[in-house]
Amino acid sequence: MLSYQHAYHAGNAADLHKHALLATAMDYLTRKDKPLTYIETHAGRGLYQLDGPEAVRTGEAQAGILRAQTEGWLAPDHPLLSALAETRARHGASAYPGSPLIAGHFLRPGDRAFLAELHPAEHAALTRIAGFATIRHEDGLQMAQAICPPTPRRGLLLIDPSFEIKTDYAELPRQIAHLTRKWNVGIIALWYPVLTDPRHLPMTETLRSAHPGALISEIRFPPARPGHSMIGSGMFVSNPPWGLTDEAARIEKIFQTQT
Repeated sequence: MLSYQHAYHAGNAADLHKHALLATAMDYLTRKDKPLTYIETHAGRGLYQLDGPEAVRTGEAQAGILRAQTEGWLAPDHPLLSALAETRARHGASAYPGSPLIAGHFLRPGDRAFLAELHPAEHAALTRIAGFATIRHEDGLQMAQAICPPTPRRGLLLIDPSFEIKTDYAELPRQIAHLTRKWNVGIIALWYPVLTDPRHLPMTETLRSAHPGALISEIRFPPARPGHSMIGSGMFVSNPPWGLTDEAARIEKIFQTQT
């Protein structure tokens, strides 16, 4: 659980999928003059450099955010590009925001944020750049269960584990069911990998059955390198805000034409 480091994968196609939807949701939520709470269970370091040794070693951003910018996959006024521009203005031309900084870009005075990260080095890095949030060095799902329903009650919870623990696929639907019972107005978002071994299918079927109004969006893409098992990205979102289903369909169509 503590071996995963997202710096090797920052800005890849899965990040593009997840972050475009997150930015779209946060942009919509912050248009209303009502405070909200943002919660993230597996925050990572929050800021990455696409010219850093980890990202250069894998080159995964070439098939994600860099290709999206080159080929115009995101409109000039897309919320993700707004968050990306602010991040690069502060941290350099090769900087890429993780989901904490994307969410933080939209948060306003009066909004609250809670970020959890267990990896010691990732947690330390996160504390240096996410001063807008309460940052905890603890299990993120335990944190979410403890603070939900939050105050303010409007808001979004992002669950973004590495899925290095195989039991996550069975445990997460139970965790989400408990969270939605306690926080029925909250938006619960879960990212998951789509692998050559379709082990995610029982999980998504359980989620689909338990949350019939939820959005489930999946894209497919070629493996990052020979033998790599991840061939797609999935997002489950309960209580999807207005416009998110359309944005998901738009991204899915882009990847359908590319693969």
